[in-house]
Amino acid sequence: MTSPVLLFGLFLAACSLALASDPSPLQDFCVADPDSKVFVNGVVCKDPKRVKADDFLFRGLNRMGNTTNDVGSNVTAVNVEQLPGLNTLGISMVRIDFAPWGINAPHTHPRATEILTVLEGRLLVGFVTSNPENRLFTKLLQKGDVFVFPEGLIHFQKNVGNGFALAIAALSSQNPGVITIANAVFGSNPDIPADILAKAFQVDEKIVTQIQSKF
Repeated sequence: MTSPVLLFGLFLAACSLALASDPSPLQDFCVADPDSKVFVNGVVCKDPKRVKADDFLFRGLNRMGNTTNDVGSNVTAVNVEQLPGLNTLGISMVRIDFAPWGINAPHTHPRATEILTVLEGRLLVGFVTSNPENRLFTKLLQKGDVFVFPEGLIHFQKNVGNGFALAIAALSSQNPGVITIANAVFGSNPDIPADILAKAFQVDEKIVTQIQSKF
């Protein structure tokens, strides 16, 4: 018979895993030190005596990103790599620019929930729930609308207008990560064997190799 003490220990362990997230600060701040040779789950703190106001500043989010690419969008990220002061604070943000009819292709953030606000234009947005339901939630957003994408779920945005569109999004991690589905599946290095993808997508191998050649 399992003892109550063991059950309580297992409960505490499960709770700690459920609440796991970016490391929390135990002091006022923990400015990232990108020059440190020490490898940790996160970024080593800079000596507080060397911290300056610029460590908490990022300039340039007012500038439009270059959308002349295959998908017609550009993401300007402000995470711990661009803004060292975000280290351990569990938050970051991005600016997303869209050319007319451009998309932010289906992708996931493995470490963050995303909340997006439309500043200009109209966006069709959506996310898909996990297996086995794979339910699509989608909405047409206008200027000023806000939509949330749950952590780890595949989601997308599309500009549905003839003009440029702009959105700002906040993410619940200093380093949310991004996995663009098409790039990961068809542009891996080295390639995923074509026969595996052909069976997974139920298509001919020639179609798979043709798609892989574009990545």
